[in-house]
Amino acid sequence: MTKDLERDLGLFAVIAISMGAMIGSGIFILPGVAMAEAGPAVILAFVIAAILVVPAALSIAELGTAMPEAGGDYVFIERGLGPTFGTIAGLGTWLMLMLKGSLALYGGMFYINFVYELPTWDLAVPAVESTLTIPGVRALGITFAIVLIAVNLFGVKQTGGLQLIMVIVMLAILSAFVAGSIIQVEGANFDGFFDEGIDGILSATALVLVSYAGVTKVAAVAEEIENPGRNLPLGLLVSLIATAFLYALLVFVLVGVVEGEALTGTEEPMAEATELLFGEVTIWGGLPLGTLAVGAIVLAALLALISTANAGILTASRYPLALSRDNLFLDKFEYIHPRFSTPFVAILTTGAIIIFIVATQEVDEIAKMAGAFQILVYILVCGALIAFRERDLEWYNPDFHTPGYPWVQLFGIFSGIFIISQMDVQEIVGSIVIVIFGFVWFRWYAKDKVEREGVAKGLARREASKQFVRDTEAQLEEGADSPQPARATDQYELLIPIRQDVSREQEDALIQMAAPIVSRRNGRIRVVRFDEVPDQVPLDTAAEEVSEADIEFEERTDELVRYLEVPVEVGEIVSHDTRHAVVNFADRTGADLILARQEATSRLGTLFGRDTDWIMDHAPCDVVFVQHEQRVQVDEIAIVTDRSPFNDPLKVELADAMADVLGARIRFCYAVSENAPEELTETIEEYHDELDDLCTVPVESTIVRANDSVEGLSRALESSDIVILSTVTHRRLPDLVIEQRSDRLAAAIDQPVLLVHSKQTRRGSFLRPILDRVLFD
Repeated sequence: MTKDLERDLGLFAVIAISMGAMIGSGIFILPGVAMAEAGPAVILAFVIAAILVVPAALSIAELGTAMPEAGGDYVFIERGLGPTFGTIAGLGTWLMLMLKGSLALYGGMFYINFVYELPTWDLAVPAVESTLTIPGVRALGITFAIVLIAVNLFGVKQTGGLQLIMVIVMLAILSAFVAGSIIQVEGANFDGFFDEGIDGILSATALVLVSYAGVTKVAAVAEEIENPGRNLPLGLLVSLIATAFLYALLVFVLVGVVEGEALTGTEEPMAEATELLFGEVTIWGGLPLGTLAVGAIVLAALLALISTANAGILTASRYPLALSRDNLFLDKFEYIHPRFSTPFVAILTTGAIIIFIVATQEVDEIAKMAGAFQILVYILVCGALIAFRERDLEWYNPDFHTPGYPWVQLFGIFSGIFIISQMDVQEIVGSIVIVIFGFVWFRWYAKDKVEREGVAKGLARREASKQFVRDTEAQLEEGADSPQPARATDQYELLIPIRQDVSREQEDALIQMAAPIVSRRNGRIRVVRFDEVPDQVPLDTAAEEVSEADIEFEERTDELVRYLEVPVEVGEIVSHDTRHAVVNFADRTGADLILARQEATSRLGTLFGRDTDWIMDHAPCDVVFVQHEQRVQVDEIAIVTDRSPFNDPLKVELADAMADVLGARIRFCYAVSENAPEELTETIEEYHDELDDLCTVPVESTIVRANDSVEGLSRALESSDIVILSTVTHRRLPDLVIEQRSDRLAAAIDQPVLLVHSKQTRRGSFLRPILDRVLFD
């Protein structure tokens, strides 16, 4: 059984990932350093750098829609120009991302040092009987690097939502800075705008190029983007334009409000500017605005730079992994830790190099070297696109075509070569060294291990091409814009999503509950195992691995469904976000009901957000969560009614289908207070009679009188074999204070519980749990 890949990154996630990777060193570290090269014309350097990135961004957008594979620019170059250039590109991108992460780690610590002077570290070196003094900024940067390496080694989950929140917080703080300072821009600060000449502007351009490295980061996860033909190029262009505008605006304000001497050469320009502007301002009874403003800027800088560093480690570690899988690098880098499911060797090596860079290099040297490697890769990307276009391949059919081909790509190639030629000797030599090393490494180590060549030479193996086409088409079929899986228009679909930690007994119980529901409707069951892998591992890497757990799941599922009288389909999907993958799969397959296992809820889990709530909010169909799902002999199914116009009919429909097949009876239960008027009980009885008309099996009605509805209902339900309750999405703070009655009741009983949520149910307001307690308790 093959594993499918789940596309779960939408347009806003693409923009957030790209902007989150770009908004960092470009504004918080480099303006002061770049101003030393270009003076006030540093504004032009940021604009020119953005223009230079456009050809590569457009090329990657086209290639990404034609070949939505993990690996991004490395894959495109390796397929287009051959494994020799692929090796150079993989190594160059790996080094560029490590340098960018190092720049963020090292530069970010200057902001902490701005508000609190960091002490130096004196380390004894016994071998030479001397003491090594490490500046506090470097020492703290190394400390953060070690923490982030550990985070990536253990596969701590990152989410697009967290990245989006961080981007929003950063943009809000930066917007407030611009709004509060732009009116103080002084024209005199722009005197001598071109004093440093074109050489200074070009040198500054080379320095700030690394600011836009994140625009192509999304290409590395192209296979995880839904509707890539739209979301990839649009996301890249929107993020690039928005970030370039933000950089230009912020640098304009910085230059306009701070005298050149105060800004030139500083590693924390935003903090310096904020203190100069607002340091003496007080508000509301003497509260120092400058302290608050500097604190906000430092917070934004740390959010941006630590996020950039973490993303740099995560993304950089994928490149030696990809090179190793393609037999272009040492086999050890392909090792995936069996417990944490992360590329341990790749992450450890990446982290060690980052620590070395932070410990030994200066800010401007790191930025320029990263920019040189970045431009080198961009030149190769533009060349790869030309290779694909000129070969006229039948399978090359991108959803997005770069406008202005081939002039845009030629501009990208020649402008990149020109910018590298204008760099310092160190960067030029570094670029030449990586090219020579990549070429020699391929000839010495990898040449005899690979049999493919790039399409530029027209020598690709026929079978490799066919396989490549099949792989690409298979991945495209998983996209949100792909044809829907075939299904009969009158066939009922029930989806059972299985997580990796679900046992055989739990899976069996879910199938046993689903079978009568599907049997009544002549439908079918889809049992799908959703494997969630850390963000550090590309999805295609995880999909290719077949573990003992995968084999055991397939074997046990075949055994469980063998005796059922309903059709059952089994599959596996690999994703970085299980809840999103479940909803996407249900939408693509046209599922009518999701039946999933749920652990007993906790208030702490509600506070931090539950996957079940997200699924209820986004699912295209009805959802049922099962607790205490042990197999039982079913004689009575109890429905706790709550006069919900959507949930109650759905609960009755499900219970009637199960009872009809299992030969069971149904009991309606409703709780009222002990002093409830008779008129209320009569109304409830009439309501139960209306629900009875929907049933085909024997039904009885029970009205429970108790001041504590949960206690009264739990006693009344002791004789029932299955209990069906309504559930709605949780509001974090209200449900933390007043727990949902369905959660309290489910925790109070031992029988299997079905928590039912109709897709037509509106999400409750923040007053819902309070009203729930008043009306029912």
